[in-house]
Amino acid sequence: MLAAKNLFTYPRFWAKRFGPAPFLPMTRAEMDKLGWDSCDIIIVTGDAYIDHPSFGMAIIGRLLEAQGFRVGIIAQPDWTSAEAFKALGKPNLFFGVTAGNMDSLVNHYTSDRRLRHNDSYTPDGAMGKRPDRAVLVYSQRCREAFKDAPIVLGGIEASLRRIAQYDHWSEKVRRSVLVDAKADILVYGNAERAIIEIAHRAAAGEKVREIRDIRGTAFLVDRVPDGFTVLAPDLVDEKVPELTADSGPWAISEELRNTPAPEAAQIPPVEAKRGRGDLASTVVRLPAFEQVKDDRILYAHASRILHQESNPGNARPLVQRHGDKELWLNAPPIPLETPEMDGVYDLPYARAPHPAYGEAKIPAWDMIRFSVNIMRGCFGGCSFCSITEHEGRIIQSRSEKSILREIEEIRDKVEGFTGVISDMGGPTANMYRLACKDPKIEAVCRRPSCVYPDICKNLNTDHTPLIELYRKARAIKGVKKIHIASGLRYDLAVKSPEYVKELVTHHVGGYLKIAPEHTEDGPLSKMMKPGMGAYDRFKELFDKYAKAAGKKYYLIPYFIAAHPGTTDEDMMNLALWLKRNKFRADQVQTFLPSPMSLSATMYHTEQNPLKPIRRNGGEPVFSAKGLKQRRLHKAFLRYHDPENWPVLREALKAMGRADLIGPGMHQLVPAWQPPGTGKGPARPQSRGPEGRKPGGTTPFMQHTGRGPKKAAQGQRARRG
Repeated sequence: MLAAKNLFTYPRFWAKRFGPAPFLPMTRAEMDKLGWDSCDIIIVTGDAYIDHPSFGMAIIGRLLEAQGFRVGIIAQPDWTSAEAFKALGKPNLFFGVTAGNMDSLVNHYTSDRRLRHNDSYTPDGAMGKRPDRAVLVYSQRCREAFKDAPIVLGGIEASLRRIAQYDHWSEKVRRSVLVDAKADILVYGNAERAIIEIAHRAAAGEKVREIRDIRGTAFLVDRVPDGFTVLAPDLVDEKVPELTADSGPWAISEELRNTPAPEAAQIPPVEAKRGRGDLASTVVRLPAFEQVKDDRILYAHASRILHQESNPGNARPLVQRHGDKELWLNAPPIPLETPEMDGVYDLPYARAPHPAYGEAKIPAWDMIRFSVNIMRGCFGGCSFCSITEHEGRIIQSRSEKSILREIEEIRDKVEGFTGVISDMGGPTANMYRLACKDPKIEAVCRRPSCVYPDICKNLNTDHTPLIELYRKARAIKGVKKIHIASGLRYDLAVKSPEYVKELVTHHVGGYLKIAPEHTEDGPLSKMMKPGMGAYDRFKELFDKYAKAAGKKYYLIPYFIAAHPGTTDEDMMNLALWLKRNKFRADQVQTFLPSPMSLSATMYHTEQNPLKPIRRNGGEPVFSAKGLKQRRLHKAFLRYHDPENWPVLREALKAMGRADLIGPGMHQLVPAWQPPGTGKGPARPQSRGPEGRKPGGTTPFMQHTGRGPKKAAQGQRARRG
């Protein structure tokens, strides 16, 4: 496996002489104007092309351009034929195919599989500009356009579908997207290191299909190469049959021995007969696609192993049989160092949509045009969130100078800037420069979260660098206000009262959104979220410093309905908490099983992959799957809406809690019904992506468990 090489130390390709383009070209006419006769790499994307580091095609395109390559963009092509994919000619090196900043099915459908009304990544929010399963469709059309052009898959859709995964929209386990797309290689996670290495080696004459030693890549092979020890961890109490002769002995798991304390891990490490094996010559076998598609216990087992092997410091390659081929996943990419992060964000972005869109409004651009991303990654490990699977849990931070320079660039170059920075954060608001105190411990840790069930004693929680950054940023001439809109990890914030004071005094604009997600221990334990005690401590500090600043500020908590592990009683108790605290939620979220997440595994298998998986005796997890029950859970979040009162009264009676029906403050819903309400909205059933009527479920934001509008606000760190 190749060691990490600094992104900016490669010898630049000969086409560097053309210099940076004002915008990466989308037409032949633009190529001619630049003096290009061809493109070395063509990126096909499901998003409109916005030349800004919040958008995957821009950050990868500009980085490849900085390496000396000529990069073209085919954005939201007409996929009904191959003609649009011929617009820039055949790429000299490869096509890079991505669905865009969001999974195309999350982008298109609500949690109950209804068509959404708009697409935040399309001019004027128009729907229908990208296909379902865009990575598959685009790959097919690229192959039709130029059958011998190599295809590299990347982006969130490819990353979260890199192995056999439960697909909520078809309600079945699907093969790795690499198998169905028939592409040459798949790049998962943050793609910078892998895509640069692939590009330079392809330019040197290597066939993309034969590149096998780059971290963060997946590819297909006929068999496991000689020299590798293949470990195939058993279920705790059952020996799984071997699939092939070369799959090696099935190692005996010893998960019940040396059970780690909560401080050490929730998912204990896989143990082999003779130790863990040499990382350089050991591969871990996942149960085959043909097994996991029909066996939910084996699916949960595979999910557990995948998440055990997610730390770049100690992860081993994974292999999963798909038919007569082996899907091979190399270890995750090494996180970028601060100088590399600075280099990526300092590239010559136009910081605007491509001129081809004219005066059209692109909602995702409007949301982030005045925001600044300061870091990547998240060590929270929330089981419904896909950040760990994509960006990893190691925080990658930019330097102060780079961040402040970007704020000045927004001030000077972005049209419409009024002095207000809309956000300065990332996947979370307050993990900037936080890391394990000991790099050696970090390199061997298999704990999926650094903050659950409690904050790890090895985690540095010093918010001083972030406080100093805030102060320097708001001191920049021309900056009137800097809002912090990224999700705040309040259990970390309470470790630094000075940070809470700084935040409330200078960076809150009326209200602050945080995400407890639930109030009850059952669902919280499956989400890997802290209990409400941390929320209460944060609220106390928040109110204290708001009062000291002479401000009237409010906390806006977010909650998820119908997450695995949530009962009707849990939702009832959450609704009572909301009423006691005088919260009336307008926008509520229902859980959507995002591909490859731990919560999706719980939903599909009704097993808890955070604990040892057993054929008999594992920890079962209840999941609300029927449309009626999922809508009931959502109705509890909107207990104040008269439209929900009939269904809530019916449910409360069935639960033996008719005492909660009445006019009292301690009661949830009244016994009377306003005229003309309570009949429920009459909505036509729309067809889901598989041509079936939707069956019922709910929403998720790419990465954070919520819907596309919120996802767009958080896309600053979701690229590559």
